[in-house]
Amino acid sequence: MFEFIIGKIVSIKNDYVVIQNNGIGYKVFTSSYTMSKLILGKSEQILYTQLQVREDGMFLFGFASEEEMDMFNLLILVSKIGPKTAVGILSALSPAQIKVAILNKNIDELCKGPGVGKKTAERIIVELRDRIDVNSITEEIEEGSTINNDYNEAIQALMSLGYSRYEVERVINTIETENMNLETMIKEGLKRLSKH
Repeated sequence: MFEFIIGKIVSIKNDYVVIQNNGIGYKVFTSSYTMSKLILGKSEQILYTQLQVREDGMFLFGFASEEEMDMFNLLILVSKIGPKTAVGILSALSPAQIKVAILNKNIDELCKGPGVGKKTAERIIVELRDRIDVNSITEEIEEGSTINNDYNEAIQALMSLGYSRYEVERVINTIETENMNLETMIKEGLKRLSKH
């Protein structure tokens, strides 16, 4: 029904954002990754959306990139995975990381998604393995897909200090982390978070 919405981000909550377009505020459920890409108060921001109609209401889900939207649509094809679980997985792993985990049959990586146990991870691999286009995967994946564990550990460490995933990812994404070790990344992240 809604392909995308372009508007001003007027609110960012725990698991959703409000985007204003033509005087209407749309409540859009999204991942923490997308939240980290959005700027509160800035106009002309785009969210690729999908409306989900269920017995308990209508829910709008949206993402900052078509790649993330496509991965969301793949994940909800898996039996027993609903939209909120799919968003949780996309909050824990990027679309590229999910593709890598599926192709490498990496159950532990997929279990990083909240509410994803071993059986669910196995189901994701079995049901989506043939749907992943190897040619569409980025250079990061072609190289054996070593996921930046320091990056993920830094996020977890800072969240354990009481910061939300949105706050942490927003700050970490402003740091040039490429040549940093875990300790330096955490210190730099903490320094920037304390200024907010």
